[in-house]
Amino acid sequence: MMLASPLLSAVPGLRHAFFSREGGVSRGIYGSLNAGIGSHDDPAAVGENRRRMAEQIGVLPQHFLTVHQTHSPDVIVATAPWQNGSRPKADAIVTRIEGLAIGATAADCGPVLLVDAGARVIGAAHAGWKGALTGILEAAITAMEKLGAERGRIIAAIGPLIRQPSYEVGSEFVERFIEADAENALFFLPSVRTGHSMFDLAGYIRRRLETAGVLMIDDIGVDTYADENFFSYRRSVHRKEPDYGRHVHAIVLEHE
Repeated sequence: MMLASPLLSAVPGLRHAFFSREGGVSRGIYGSLNAGIGSHDDPAAVGENRRRMAEQIGVLPQHFLTVHQTHSPDVIVATAPWQNGSRPKADAIVTRIEGLAIGATAADCGPVLLVDAGARVIGAAHAGWKGALTGILEAAITAMEKLGAERGRIIAAIGPLIRQPSYEVGSEFVERFIEADAENALFFLPSVRTGHSMFDLAGYIRRRLETAGVLMIDDIGVDTYADENFFSYRRSVHRKEPDYGRHVHAIVLEHE
């Protein structure tokens, strides 16, 4: 099962997919479309799952690119498949190369797919709370501009992520956001537990995009924690599972 953004789907010459956990070969806690190279799943199963994703989005497996994510504000420009299969460290990929699918890996964090249809430049960002707070979205937009994009033309789609009703955080977490910007208080609601709050990651991502000048924004609206069709790091922790699967959400420019 794949989900799609209506805004991105309306762009000619573009394919994208927000993948669920269905349609793969992994078993157990990784069932079934686990794309996590960093997970402890059978590497052969992960490879087959990624091959299936690449096929779904219409590219060769070696053209289905993800990075080694570190919750940073770092962006890489993809001009060709990674050499020797090694993944660079970054948290967003941008490209203007047709036929290169670029993806964000996530299991609660916010995957954000971006396109300037006029310039034919795309981006894929991994926006967890730390990356979003430290500027990964703005860095991705700036990198797209260097390839010819204009931020006022960029369309963004926010994919499946952990939503506010499922995302309880402690007071130190809240303080970190308030110190960065007092208006960030808007993204927290009181929890039933004293000293805790519920964080609106999707709303925060949207605000960062809007402040950066991106105004055409879709939000898939799925809560990865609450919806068992999606992998969730936090759900795996609460269930005391030893590991968790990861999604890849991807975008590609078709050959003209």
